Amino acid sequence: MGTSTEVNDTRPFEGVKVIDLTHVLAGPFCTYQLALLGAQTIKIECPGEGDIVRESGPDLQMNRKGLGTSFLTQNSNKRCITLNLKTARGQDILKRLATTADVLVENYRVGALSSLGLGPRELRSLNPSLIYCSMTGFGQEGPKAHHNAYDQVIQGMSGLMSMTGVPGSTPWKAGGPIIDYAAGLCAAYAVSSALYLRQRTGQGQHVDCAMFDAAMMLISSLITAFKLSGEVPQPRGNDLDQAGVSGYRTKDGSVLMLGCFNARQNRRFWTAVGRPELGELGSLELQGKNRDKLAAAFREVLATRTAKEWELFFIEIGVPAAEVRNLEEALSLEQIPYRNLLHTFESLEGANKPITVPVAPFKFERGGPRIDSPPRPMGADTDAVLSELGISVSEISELRKEGVI
Repeated sequence: MGTSTEVNDTRPFEGVKVIDLTHVLAGPFCTYQLALLGAQTIKIECPGEGDIVRESGPDLQMNRKGLGTSFLTQNSNKRCITLNLKTARGQDILKRLATTADVLVENYRVGALSSLGLGPRELRSLNPSLIYCSMTGFGQEGPKAHHNAYDQVIQGMSGLMSMTGVPGSTPWKAGGPIIDYAAGLCAAYAVSSALYLRQRTGQGQHVDCAMFDAAMMLISSLITAFKLSGEVPQPRGNDLDQAGVSGYRTKDGSVLMLGCFNARQNRRFWTAVGRPELGELGSLELQGKNRDKLAAAFREVLATRTAKEWELFFIEIGVPAAEVRNLEEALSLEQIPYRNLLHTFESLEGANKPITVPVAPFKFERGGPRIDSPPRPMGADTDAVLSELGISVSEISELRKEGVI
């Protein structure tokens, strides 16, 4: 019975070794998702420097300890070592690690690691089965390949910001770093796919992931519509194409976002509020032709109750709708505990209060993503990892004196 349970609880990437040469948000979030699913993940940072987001967060004292919340968010389940890749001995150690690894993920500028002899060609010549994933702003080729980027830069360049906001306003950045996390998820998916393909072919490969590409995937339907119509999407605020999928002020001044998308949903709503004739305008074509009329009716009706009252009403008639909440309100929803969304470290060395971090946007019946260990101090696992490579205690001491680790 015990053996059966152990097999059933096995996570998909147990036994997979990942070298994490990433920093900031997007890259570490990719390797975090792999680590949650069991991958043995080794995060490598430059001695004396470390991942810059160790210093980023609302608590200055924690930042000074290298425990900024921007770091804590996506670095659980990883072992942390320091390694100076600008030294010959540091490069040699990375090569030795790469020969034992299944995956390497990096988000250095294009060509930076190749100039050190640590690019995909060099490392895959040592380990042909290695999956080498490069994450950059714009990809490995093209006129912008060598340009650096951050989330907000990509949001602006991709067109995403140009359609966010209200008519006549300056384009608005999304409230969160959505491109960083979308790119991290895309890269984790790409690495997972490459691992699955390697099972069938035995071959590794170079995976090329770009933040710009991830941004384009987030606006996929808008791209297709523009390519067909030639009409450039404009900011609409909460007034979307159909009146039934827009946002409206309610009696208490809150905003309710509606999901009366199809004819059945429209018919149910308008019948329930005593306006069945408007339910006959529920096809997408008729919704488009009568948008102003329907929007005026929605504004009139929804102003008669509070957002919370309307939310309950829509639940009863089977139509999606929700009051717009702030983050505190969203995290207090009773739905949260039923999902595998959050993990709280009741105690974390260096923190004076519990720390809550996100986990993954999905659940498995068994063997799914979970947090096993908290984010580690910089270099905490250097000696142990190097010892596993056969490097002696005296040599480790020598490497530390030379600034290699």
